[in-house]
Amino acid sequence: MKFFIDTANLDDIQKAYKMGILSGVTTNPSLVVKEGVKFEDRIEEILKAVPEVESVSAEVTPDAVTAEQMIAEANELIKINGGDKNITIKLPMTLAGLEACRYLTKKGVKTNVTLIFTVNQALLAARAGATYVSPFLGRLDDISEDGVQLVAKIAELFRVANLDTQIIAASVRHPDHVTRVALAGAHISTIPYSVIEQLSKHPLTDQGLDKFAKDWAKSVK
Repeated sequence: MKFFIDTANLDDIQKAYKMGILSGVTTNPSLVVKEGVKFEDRIEEILKAVPEVESVSAEVTPDAVTAEQMIAEANELIKINGGDKNITIKLPMTLAGLEACRYLTKKGVKTNVTLIFTVNQALLAARAGATYVSPFLGRLDDISEDGVQLVAKIAELFRVANLDTQIIAASVRHPDHVTRVALAGAHISTIPYSVIEQLSKHPLTDQGLDKFAKDWAKSVK
């Protein structure tokens, strides 16, 4: 399973990129608003900061509700950074979003259909040609449904139907989510930097490092 980072914070993106673990970035208008910057400017900064990743998702705005409006916004987004090949257009899971997804896919543009909460939604998006689908497991957990089970069902359906759309496990809240979606068949987990930090830590690792440091200090005296 690959890792994307879910943020518009440039510092966090650069830190994850330097580790060599990053395959992509997901953003949305809400994340960019938190940074207090213009959406298009931040997307361009991200593209320049992570040139070797496979995807940087740029989402159409909530004002775009028709397929035509989404396509018009997408046509502007794909021009960012000189028409960067890594840009992926993030579209909502609506009928209009599916129509826009099909159009953009035929034009060779990568797409990420977001806010997936059922297997049928994922299937529709895949049949519309989505490069990625993003099931939101944390939000399902919030309403006492099993988000990881949704990922597992989508993965099984895509295997049976021989669909090559990749599953991005989104709304990932903690390390156990990461482990479980990997085992469930997600191709990608998109996570905040705080979860990346948690994944790297264990009390026994800290204890071991502390013991090594103390033993080393004794040996060099």
